[in-house]
Amino acid sequence: MTDRQNIFDSVTAQIAPFNKKEIALTETTTFAGDLEWDSLTVMDFVAAIEDEFDIIITMNMQAEIETVGQLVDAVAKLKTT
Repeated sequence: MTDRQNIFDSVTAQIAPFNKKEIALTETTTFAGDLEWDSLTVMDFVAAIEDEFDIIITMNMQAEIETVGQLVDAVAKLKTT
């Protein structure tokens, strides 16, 4: 299993408690559109991801992340820096 796949699996596990509609998660699942998250949910989720991976996701970076795949890429990039 690739490191990216491991990150995807961890991210989707972190999404699960916030996935009230039990949407099937893919690389293209959007947080605002598909999951219908409000800003408070996003903040709670970002905190969970930061804790899980021991990274910091800046506000600018958060603004650019719209899909699960983009988040996985961002986490992979932050883990290597």
